[in-house]
Amino acid sequence: MPTDTPDPRLADINVTHNSQRNRYEILDGDTVIGHTDYRTGEGTQRVFVHTEVDESYGGLGLAGRLVKFALDDVAAAGGRIVPVCPYVARYVTKHHDYDSIIDRPGGHT
Repeated sequence: MPTDTPDPRLADINVTHNSQRNRYEILDGDTVIGHTDYRTGEGTQRVFVHTEVDESYGGLGLAGRLVKFALDDVAAAGGRIVPVCPYVARYVTKHHDYDSIIDRPGGHT
């Protein structure tokens, strides 16, 4: 039976950019429960290389929330996205808002 009650695990979820570690993090309170890592590419590129979320939070859409935050942050800063991470690569094929700022691995746009 469907319910309108939100999952209580989502109550303290926040996403942040940890520039010192070259990654975006999703937190439950003060605990990091996932991250998407990047390295700096050419010019304004952020090359996303890995994304993971703690399996105990699976099925809540948190990886998508994390990646959306990261890509929106890059876009807002006038940057470009290189989706090497398989999750980020799949995400951008389904979310065309980022098409104009994608640089494919290997130099293809």
